[in-house]
Amino acid sequence: MYYKGVYHLFYQYNPDGALFGDSMVWAHSVSYDLINWFSLDHALIPSEPFDINSCWSGSVTILPGNIPVVLYTGIDANHNQVQNLAIPKNLSDPLLIEWVKYSGNPLMTPPDRVKGDNFRDPTTAWQGSDGTWRVVIGSWSNNQGTAILYQSEDFVHWTKYQDPLYSSSKTEMWECPDFFPVPINSTNGVDTSVKNPSVRHIMKASFNSHDYYIVGTYVTEQEKFLPDVDFTGTSQDLRLDYGKFYASKTFFDSKKNRRILWAWVNESDSTQDDIEKGWSGLQTVPRQIWLDKTGKQLVQWPVEEINSLRDNEVNIYGKQLESGSIFEVSGITASQADVEIMFELPELEEAEFMNSDWMDPQLICDREDSSVTGRFGPFGLLALATKDLTEQTAIFFRVFRRHKGYVVLMCSEQRRSSLRNELDKTTYGAFVDIDSRQEMISLRSLIDHSVIESFGGKGRTCITTRVYPKLAVNDEAHLFAFNNGTLRVTISRLNAWSMKNANINCRGGLENTASC
Repeated sequence: MYYKGVYHLFYQYNPDGALFGDSMVWAHSVSYDLINWFSLDHALIPSEPFDINSCWSGSVTILPGNIPVVLYTGIDANHNQVQNLAIPKNLSDPLLIEWVKYSGNPLMTPPDRVKGDNFRDPTTAWQGSDGTWRVVIGSWSNNQGTAILYQSEDFVHWTKYQDPLYSSSKTEMWECPDFFPVPINSTNGVDTSVKNPSVRHIMKASFNSHDYYIVGTYVTEQEKFLPDVDFTGTSQDLRLDYGKFYASKTFFDSKKNRRILWAWVNESDSTQDDIEKGWSGLQTVPRQIWLDKTGKQLVQWPVEEINSLRDNEVNIYGKQLESGSIFEVSGITASQADVEIMFELPELEEAEFMNSDWMDPQLICDREDSSVTGRFGPFGLLALATKDLTEQTAIFFRVFRRHKGYVVLMCSEQRRSSLRNELDKTTYGAFVDIDSRQEMISLRSLIDHSVIESFGGKGRTCITTRVYPKLAVNDEAHLFAFNNGTLRVTISRLNAWSMKNANINCRGGLENTASC
């Protein structure tokens, strides 16, 4: 959230170990710019019967008068999941260091036909034109993933609505739901309570190790969310990110009128590795998020503040990549870089026809990896690579013909990312909804040692990966552009930068970086 000139990030943290534990707390960090962060004392720790076994996820809502409050899931003394309220002790403190739990907690307990461990993660609440507050709790009920709707006049006394805001038999238990409006014809964001003809609504849920969403209409008279396309339980369902990306949360940034998305990225090595290094999991780069001009999906892009870390720019224009060619992008720190590249396909009509049986993009990427030659593709980047390419993480595209137009496939392949064997090297893939006859194929990748966040088609398709090279580390890491297709592609432009370190986990004050 943004409050009195300061951005706040609350996140799940285990103070007793590197793995998820039995006494989770709300850790608290603050920033002026979303890039450099200072850690404060924990905002919420288990202390009362209603949260004695953990303070789990929740959300902040800004009440009228610019008053921030927290709704969060507590694991109570009976190990049931209940919803609790906390408020700042001192509203004049922009850092909001101390929080006070409401004495009347819990506000919401598992309703009938909902198990005590299937009731969690309240969303940011929104206020209707009738003055009533509404909030959604993630659940699993009647063999359906469910967004249970609650209403309140005073934000303290909550009543379960007769029907869910939305539910689906095609999903699993809903974790970390999110429900928010997006303008139809703007990249700006709006407050969560905005409801008018110029916005659509997004319903997002975390399940099956991914974050899925649907676009639709919020019908306030019926208290129903009506999706344009329902969840199908197949690879065709929209995801915020098609790689390692989970438990995401958005907030409205009133400073710059934008909606910002965060997510948790887990590890791909072993739990023993996590214990030895003393930590596990990280946050993505904050992303601005908005509705695509087609109205069918969301678009994401790293917040503009990330550009402040750029250094040592390298530019390449009009470079042709013949079949089998590869060249190194030198002059930057390849282990910590920001790369933007635009590809032109001069002979698009020569693309091969796509097999009609190919439906799941991840399976296609796994089968047709970066070593398998097609016509247009694979072409893209080899990140965190050794000089001899023994280690490499390939982020690449393939372009296919269909009877009606073309299909662009984006892949992130970890198969050769490390000489280490005990790693999750899953290959990820997704289609990119662009018309390759009308626009060039673009890729932006943020590379930061063990994490690569890639944005294809100007942010229409995103894939985040964790990789752990054994040799391609620090100064031994290299970055290449490549084309392993039989047809020539042209790099219209490539811009790459070394990235400076951000200050994170600093202690002592927002201006004090000595303890970072």
